[in-house]
Order: sequence, then structure tokens, then C-alpha cells
Amino acid sequence: MSVEKIKRQRGAVWRVRWRDEIGRERSKVLGTKRDADAFDAEIRRRRRTGEIAAMDAGKETLASFAEEWWRLYAVPNLAPKTLKVYADLWDRYVLPRLGGYPLRNLTPEVIARFRADLGIAGVGDPTIRKLMSIVQGVLQRAVEWQRLSTNPVRAVRKPPQRRIRRIEPPAPFAVEQMRARLRANGRLRDAVLVCVLAYAGLRPGEALALEWRHIGERTILVEGAVALGAVKETKTRQTRSVRLLAPLASDLAEWRLASGRPDERTLVFPGAEGQPWFDHAWRNWRKRVYAPAATAAQLDGSRPYDLRHAFCSLLIAEGQSIVEIAQHAGHSPAMTLATYAHVIDELAGSERRPAEDVIREARERVTSQARASTR
Repeated sequence: MSVEKIKRQRGAVWRVRWRDEIGRERSKVLGTKRDADAFDAEIRRRRRTGEIAAMDAGKETLASFAEEWWRLYAVPNLAPKTLKVYADLWDRYVLPRLGGYPLRNLTPEVIARFRADLGIAGVGDPTIRKLMSIVQGVLQRAVEWQRLSTNPVRAVRKPPQRRIRRIEPPAPFAVEQMRARLRANGRLRDAVLVCVLAYAGLRPGEALALEWRHIGERTILVEGAVALGAVKETKTRQTRSVRLLAPLASDLAEWRLASGRPDERTLVFPGAEGQPWFDHAWRNWRKRVYAPAATAAQLDGSRPYDLRHAFCSLLIAEGQSIVEIAQHAGHSPAMTLATYAHVIDELAGSERRPAEDVIREARERVTSQARASTR
């Protein structure tokens, strides 16, 4: 570290030289000897206290730092589908509004203006909340990597998270109507897929990642999920076992026999050429196969994901505890209670019935109606 005088036509200035934490030579020019000495003393103090890195922290723009965050943190830690969503939201909403700001200039006021601007532009509260969470996550890495001292997003209130849709679990009778319609149209695979979603409570990606080795005598092992045409970890990054109800076990056995008894490592519901489904194939299935069957069963607007609520409601009707239901669904007990509290209240005091009996009764009822209609 040194202070040197520089003569110029309009008078002398003073330059302070020092080396940063990785040995690079740095300098700063000040107008008076007094200011230069004070700055030099501050550098010496920061070096003694290990704070020298903070001298230049935060000069890079958010756009520049985000590229580093993407390479070092996002790609190694986030699922491909999450990366795709984040990239789209970042490019559309964050980069045009905040990308040019140096990190050190991202104050709580700037973030508050960012949130307000999104609202004025007509962006919905759920999207604003997600965007705020993404920016907060990026800047948290900036704090951890000593580019910022504090995270400005933490000081800004996010839109409250509200459940927009009230869960309405599909009744087993409606599920059985879908199953019967698909089977009648020669779509055994699709009928079994619907039943896996409704009677095992799997998320669609988890169902599409099932291999035959995951189907046991009494349980289904869930250890992966399909995203963007590849099998990855589950949403919670945890493996779980789900109870295999007898009617579903029978459907799966029938499907395996019809598939030519594939080996243990074969996907239960293979996509094109036996590979995992790509997103476009899933969207086509939802539109061309699932939606007509759901509409015929008076489940207008239903999504395949909604079928997993049927399984949870069956467990509630059996009298299973919140902890047990959460374990089967792959939720936390708190989320399970928040999601199904109204279903629990509705079924309170009613007769406890085994899920398998309820499914068999619905299946027999649909079969009886089909026979009556052909007479």
C-alpha cells in the first residue's frame, strides 16, 4: 500500500495503491492528501480485519453475476424443468428491469419499485412472488460469495401465497368411468395410467418414471420422475413407498401381460421407442386422451395431476393419520393438512371404509351401468 502525488495541469491529486485479496494491484485517485491518507488507513484496517474483499464487492451488474450463478449454482443443483422455467421468467421480467444494476445498487427501494412495476404491468401475484423468490435466491448466493453484505429482497414484502383452487378430489366413480371409456376405446395403457394417478397418488412425472421393478406385491417404489424426456430425481428428491391397492395391482398385472411381460428395467408407461416421455408428448396426451375421458366423466377442466387427490381422499376416508397420508403423497404433514383440511372436515364422523372396497364398488357400478345400456 502506498500514497503518491500526481502532478496535473489543474493541480496535484493523490493516488492510493494496494493489492486485493488475490494479489491484483488496485488504485484509487483522490483530490486531497488528507482524503488519500484516510482512504489508505481504511484499506490497512480492512486488511487487518479480513474485509479487503468488500472494497470492490458489488460492482458487477446483476446480469453479469447471474451468468456466474447459473453456471456455478443453478445448473448443478436445479432440475432441468426448473432451469427452463427460471430462464424464461428471468429473461422476460428480471433482466430488462434489473439486469443493468450493479449489485451494490440493488437496495430494498429498488426491489420494491421492481415489484410495483410488475404489478402495474399486469403480472399476477403468483408470478410476482416466484420472481421475487428467484431474485432473492440469486442475491443470497451474492451474499454468500461476499459480493453483497445483505440481501435487499428480504426487506421487501412479497405478495401473500393463496390457494386459488379449492381441492375437489375426483370420486372413484368418475375415475372408473374414465377407466371404462379408455378400455372400451382400446387404450388399456392409458386406463392403467389414470388408475396409477388416482389410486396410488403419484405425480404424473413419477408415474411416467416407473419401471416394472418398482411394482411390488404390496407397494410401489417411487424414486424418480420424468422431466424433459429424462428420468430425474423426484420433486422432493426423496424416495418413498406407496401402498399398492388390490384393484390397481390387478390392472397393472393385466397391462404387463398385454405388454408381453417386459423385463424389470422397462418403463411401465414407455414413450416413443420405449424412452421416457417428452413434454410435447405429455401435452398431446392430456389434450387428446385425458381431456375427452375426463369430460365424459363430468370432470370438466380436470388435470391429470388432480387425480392424485382422489388417492389422498380415499386414505382420509379410511381414517389414516395426516402423517401417514403425507408419507404416501410425498408431502410434508403441514402441507397435507393445509391441502386437505376441508376434506377431513367433510368426512369427519362418517363411516370408515377400506379404499379397496370403495374402488371395487365404483367399478362394479360402472360395469353394471354399461351392461344395462346395451340391453
